[in-house]
Amino acid sequence: MASLVALYVTICSVLFIASKMLISFLLYKRWARKKRIIDNSLAGGKMVIFGCNNKLALQSVSPKSFLGMLMGLSSKDVIGAGGYGTVYRLRVGDSCWLAVKRLNRGSAEMERGFERELEAMADIKHRNIVPLCGYYAAPHFNLLIYELMPNGSLDALLHHQQQQQQQLDWERRYRIALGVARGLSYLHHDCIPAVIHRDIKSSNILLDHRMEARLSDFGLATLITKPGGSHVTTLVAGTFGYLAPEYFDTGRATTKGDVYSYGVLLLELLTGKRPTDESFLENGTRLVTWVKEAIEDKRHLDHAVDQALLPLLPAHHHQLRLVFSVADKCLDSDPANRPTMAQVVNMLDQT
Repeated sequence: MASLVALYVTICSVLFIASKMLISFLLYKRWARKKRIIDNSLAGGKMVIFGCNNKLALQSVSPKSFLGMLMGLSSKDVIGAGGYGTVYRLRVGDSCWLAVKRLNRGSAEMERGFERELEAMADIKHRNIVPLCGYYAAPHFNLLIYELMPNGSLDALLHHQQQQQQQLDWERRYRIALGVARGLSYLHHDCIPAVIHRDIKSSNILLDHRMEARLSDFGLATLITKPGGSHVTTLVAGTFGYLAPEYFDTGRATTKGDVYSYGVLLLELLTGKRPTDESFLENGTRLVTWVKEAIEDKRHLDHAVDQALLPLLPAHHHQLRLVFSVADKCLDSDPANRPTMAQVVNMLDQT
């Protein structure tokens, strides 16, 4: 009996030691793989830092250390993901927080997305556009380094975090609408060449520490060298629900397409509903159609307002109707009749 107990203890000890050795081996393999990726990236990679609020903190970190910090991140550090790649929250030093977008290489479309975003963002400095701090181009992936916007996206606050909806009172929603308009107006009218964003939606509107709106994600952006120019594509790019109707017919992206998307965004701010809300799909309609019917029947316009805003309706009735009116103009079926973003800013700035 004693010999069996001794044998059992011996077997358990051997298995325990073997499991520890296996875990150590797997951890070593993981470490070696990460080190190999970093070394390979450094061998053919290039890191460039632009002027931004975090420039000094970034310049104090070597490219190898920066990649090492990035490779040490896990799923809990992911703040965004999609077909374009993954966005991570990264802390550098004591007070520097960054949003790092990792774009895997391997397809022509991914390469074009990186090039478009870099080309559009490299020289842009505007209070309503997320600052690009730099980039890292490596053999197997590309990194775009942005300042982190601490209050996340408008989409999350409107649709996912109900307990935080009190942060989006009417004054803030109005300021967000005006901030997005100013950012788009800058892209359309003040940039040379002009920039068409092509993917204006609530998840691409980020909010800084003051809850100011910042346009983000320029992976579909197009530069237009001629006034009133356009970009023609055979593939529909953008997000359904926000796309201008003429885009499906012509494949032609213009600044007026951004204006239409902005109009949809205004309705989202006003109603608290997504453009593709399930209630619309069930009834065979869309957010744009539903609100346009409410605008035509002014008696029912107040019923379209987000329930969270109803207590504030009497104090802000004039502004609410103004924003509904601006949205209606932006959503005109004829692009020629839509206002420019500069005109939108003027309309909203008059209150």
